[in-house]
Amino acid sequence: MRRTVSALLVATTVISACSSVRDSRVNPFNWFGRSEPAPVPVTTVEQTNPLIPARTGIFSARRTVDTYTGSPVGSISNLVIDRVPGGAIIRATGIADRQGVYDVRLTPVNDDETAVDGVLSYRLEARRSQTRTQGPEPTRQVVVARKVTDQTLAGARTIRVEAERNALQARR
Repeated sequence: MRRTVSALLVATTVISACSSVRDSRVNPFNWFGRSEPAPVPVTTVEQTNPLIPARTGIFSARRTVDTYTGSPVGSISNLVIDRVPGGAIIRATGIADRQGVYDVRLTPVNDDETAVDGVLSYRLEARRSQTRTQGPEPTRQVVVARKVTDQTLAGARTIRVEAERNALQARR
């Protein structure tokens, strides 16, 4: 009991001594110091997209071009053109011949996407899966949209979307 009391007495004396030497290095609260503002190093921001991986290695000079291998959708049931600031959105609804189409696109008929005789033409295309399943019309319905700028619409009076069996067009 004497040893416990004497140990507690020595410990309280040592701890109370910390208050008298609060600015000394013996005090554990002074070991790391107070926080103060520090200058931030200036780094240059790189103008690349961090989500696109950098091409490195032996084959980095070769660029692979992803060619779209879609085929025309069976028919078009609806064509809507919505005006938006800076252009228009072309929205086409098509009915595929079978289920399982994916990656639906409105591809321009002309490579440079210019109007020919005032008509801007697109083709409604989709990739087809390997399965050959038929189903009701609502399960084969696809909707696709494409934004067109004012520069592309400058020479166009009519927008035409073609499918395999029919085509729809909208005039200004």
